[in-house]
Amino acid sequence: MTFVIGKECIDAQDHACVDVCPVDCIYEGARKNYINPNECIDCGACEIVCPEVAIFPSRKIRGDEERQQFTTDNAEFFTVRLAGLDEPLGDPGGAQQHGPVAADTPLASGWPEK
Repeated sequence: MTFVIGKECIDAQDHACVDVCPVDCIYEGARKNYINPNECIDCGACEIVCPEVAIFPSRKIRGDEERQQFTTDNAEFFTVRLAGLDEPLGDPGGAQQHGPVAADTPLASGWPEK
């Protein structure tokens, strides 16, 4: 299991989750943050502090099509080549050392603006 960031984060990147993450696995996209499922240790600290209530455990997607969509999307941020990047992001080993990514997945980049 890992944690996932949903639609509530789009255009509302508060970064409280980033500040509390003990393993630095929350990466900043252009419009939304993403949790690296291979780096997340499932501690839940991010879910508790998110003022947008955008973060949920992937185990709670059963029967919820939108959450399933964002669970897949969250993983794709790291596994598909995003616009403007030469290759997939992969597992860089920490968001702070990598820095913000000036791209989003097609789902987040195509989401209607708030």
